[in-house]
Amino acid sequence: MAVRKEYVAELEKLKKDTFRMGELAKVAAEKAVKALVRHDTELASRIIEENSIIDKLEFEIENRCMNLIALQQPMASDLRTIGTCMKIITDFDRISDLAGDIAEIVLRIADEPHVKPLIDIPRMSEISQGMIADCLDAFSSQRIEKLEDFSERDDVVDGLFDQVRRELQMIMIEKPHSTTNASHLLFVALHLERIGDHACNIASRIIYMVTGKRRKLE
Repeated sequence: MAVRKEYVAELEKLKKDTFRMGELAKVAAEKAVKALVRHDTELASRIIEENSIIDKLEFEIENRCMNLIALQQPMASDLRTIGTCMKIITDFDRISDLAGDIAEIVLRIADEPHVKPLIDIPRMSEISQGMIADCLDAFSSQRIEKLEDFSERDDVVDGLFDQVRRELQMIMIEKPHSTTNASHLLFVALHLERIGDHACNIASRIIYMVTGKRRKLE
């Protein structure tokens, strides 16, 4: 009985730490775009420094997942939960890395004015943050209703990226001296598009965790 209680407690801790890692990744991505909009290099530097916390958490969670599988031989839904944790922490880590990449761009741009008003890029961020938040809610509550429209939301993010790309390419043609700044913003938009893709990956894994059925969201 004591062994079983220890197993249940360890499984709960695993889920809580996975949730925490997701929250940290979400906040990092959100702050990165705020830093971009505000030209906040101090905030950008903090995002880069705090990336190591998420890296460490990923390593610890992965080790605990493998130990649970090896020592406890979980079955059915518990095994799906552990497998999902192992999968989605990789996506959370990539979201954190992409937030760090955006923060690096903020440091490169510094106080240089943006070549275009930042309207679509914050919108991409808002949608992707909503997707991550809904993933975290579904992960903790085991309710997947909010994940059903992820393909449609990802299509909106992709459409915004295409629009930003076209506008920035036109600026590069018309104002060659703005090419560096425009290319930086293009990479930011690309990173946000990738964050949306990672959110879809996470949602797919959570749907499998809850239902036992695989569904590809893209």
